[in-house]
Amino acid sequence: MGWAALILLAAVAAALLWLLRLPRMLWAATGMVLMLGCAGYALQGRPGMPGATPKPQVDAIEVAPEFVTLREEMWGRFTQEAALATAADGLLRAGNTQEAAQVALAAVRRYPKSAEVWTNLGSVLATHDGGNMSPPALFAFRRAMALAPRHPAPRFFFGLALIQGGKIGEARAAWVEALRLTPAKATYRAAIGERIALLDMLAAQMAQQQPAPQQQ
Repeated sequence: MGWAALILLAAVAAALLWLLRLPRMLWAATGMVLMLGCAGYALQGRPGMPGATPKPQVDAIEVAPEFVTLREEMWGRFTQEAALATAADGLLRAGNTQEAAQVALAAVRRYPKSAEVWTNLGSVLATHDGGNMSPPALFAFRRAMALAPRHPAPRFFFGLALIQGGKIGEARAAWVEALRLTPAKATYRAAIGERIALLDMLAAQMAQQQPAPQQQ
């Protein structure tokens, strides 16, 4: 099975080179890499050895689709910044928060004036830090707000990160400000308003569960 997989990999690589229309000079380099891989496998590989069962990720993180949709509606979907955010999402789903943070940092280095990548960096860092608004995450969100003071997205996702840390009151204030900055005809305006209402319901339920103060 090992040799079959290696032959299949070589065929897939050749097909990708052709489909992607890469320069001819890269074909030789890729062929050399594949030849070296085959040689190494012939010397050290053990085709008869059964494959190791991959260990499942036990700390995978859910990336809510509705918030991904909101992010795309606010910033746009078919951009380089959106592609980098999607890559970070995939790493978060696999539980690789460290690598997700590295992708978000790379996006900031590439687009230092983009409020979108700074917002995403804040979200990723907050998740990486266990749902807490750490100083680096707070810095990233503040940088995003400074770059786009009239855009609702930095404040909305700042509020979402605050909710992860249990700071409901601060989160609501951020969402109310995001709603204020949202154009009246924006497709996502109703979604922000609905989430503020849900947050109010959550706060009311939490208040009801609090024990009544004892009378002196």
